[in-house]
Amino acid sequence: MGYLNNGVVTVDAILTTKGRELLAKNDGSFRITQFAFADDEIDYTLYNPEHPLGSAFYGEAIQNMPLLEAFPQETQIMKYKLATLPRGTAKLPVLNLGYSSITLVQGASLAITPQTLNYLGNAQAFETSGYSATISDVRLMSTFTGIGINTTGAQLSNTPITTTLGTNVSQSVIGSQINLRATTVNTLFGSNTQLSATLTVVGLDSGARLTIPILINKTIV
Repeated sequence: MGYLNNGVVTVDAILTTKGRELLAKNDGSFRITQFAFADDEIDYTLYNPEHPLGSAFYGEAIQNMPLLEAFPQETQIMKYKLATLPRGTAKLPVLNLGYSSITLVQGASLAITPQTLNYLGNAQAFETSGYSATISDVRLMSTFTGIGINTTGAQLSNTPITTTLGTNVSQSVIGSQINLRATTVNTLFGSNTQLSATLTVVGLDSGARLTIPILINKTIV
């Protein structure tokens, strides 16, 4: 990972893991059908409408911020994807998972049905493309799936594709409903009685994002 030269206009793009698999086939079937933009590196509080040199310099500090080169770690890059909302939108969409945190005992199951507030003129709505859910350590789950969205992207996301970051192994799924079942493997706990992870859910149409903690309590026999 490094920084890009922001003195020139640069497009730095990389393929997802699935994209690289398709490219490696080298049979002419590879086609880019989806892409995304994000503004992870931008600190909008640096916008200065009081700049002494006038309006042309209000965003100078933002324009001079270093930009990261693209890298294939989905849990660390493009967290804040850009989204197009209808003209006249007065409130930003926010997610409602029904939980501010989740605590499960070993083997317990939970189904989460995300909803988006302040979206498309509705106080509460479901998103057509569904929701992406990423758990920071999928080893804590014996089941982690998304259901209810019948698209190629959703089907691909629900295959066991994982990303290793340090000792954690994250996994993402897509669906209108996210199903979780806590692990029953005692050895994961070691000397601990509780394990922790985070669940990040993103609305694929609105771009609304929410992260909550997940705690798994060991069953004491």
